[in-house]
Amino acid sequence: MQRYIQQHDEVELSALGMAITTVVTIAEILKNNGLATEKKVLTSTVGMKDENKGRLVQKAKIEIVLGKSEKFDNLMVAANTSESHQPAGNDDKK
Repeated sequence: MQRYIQQHDEVELSALGMAITTVVTIAEILKNNGLATEKKVLTSTVGMKDENKGRLVQKAKIEIVLGKSEKFDNLMVAANTSESHQPAGNDDKK
């Protein structure tokens, strides 16, 4: 996700039904970490055929557009620098 924002300056996340909470959580994590800013949030309903009932049902839909924050590049450089300074082979798992 971070690489996509870095390359394109914005990303659109969308989800239907039960997946909405996951997309909202991802957006909030990116915003809270200072990597993205919220540009637009759209909600709607879409008609979909329910395979079990064989009829049209309405599902909630969300679309969230996030833009690259002003701090994004500095945060990514800092993250990459700290990762490259980790000692190699320092695995304490037993």
